Amino acid sequence: MNKTISVAPVRKTVVVATTPHRAFELFTAGINRWWPKSHGIGAAPIRESVIEPFAGGRWYTKCEDGTDITIGHVRIWQPSERLVVSWEISADWKPDARIEFASEVEVRFLVETATSTRVELEHRNFERMGATPGEKMRQQVDGGWPALLDLFAKQAASAAHTS
Repeated sequence: MNKTISVAPVRKTVVVATTPHRAFELFTAGINRWWPKSHGIGAAPIRESVIEPFAGGRWYTKCEDGTDITIGHVRIWQPSERLVVSWEISADWKPDARIEFASEVEVRFLVETATSTRVELEHRNFERMGATPGEKMRQQVDGGWPALLDLFAKQAASAAHTS
């Protein structure tokens, strides 16, 4: 008998003082301004973080040694509304291009008020990695996404004050 495993998704929310359109732009095109250079999986430090702006595009980091490290690929690109990217990283924090093992991250940008946006992030499908590695990754990103979303929110606040 095959046993189906299930690992709960990670869900995090942050409210930013900008429009959904601008929040989407800051999250995607502006990722290099808020994603920490210390959060890379390559052998060398991150020089730049990039999300290519189309379905099928890569989410990757350019490293100081000239290498590119793929984090995942854009599965859904709906500007101002929704972004879904694969997370092609093993539970040991190494690149893993085997799509059947990839978890995924969905980010939604919803009007909260006339001047703010609720950003809802769901990181899911950890069971694709297997029960133990999937739960390990889930626990690690559950602790990591709040700090990353805080950095994103601070960038959004800073951008609002300079525009």
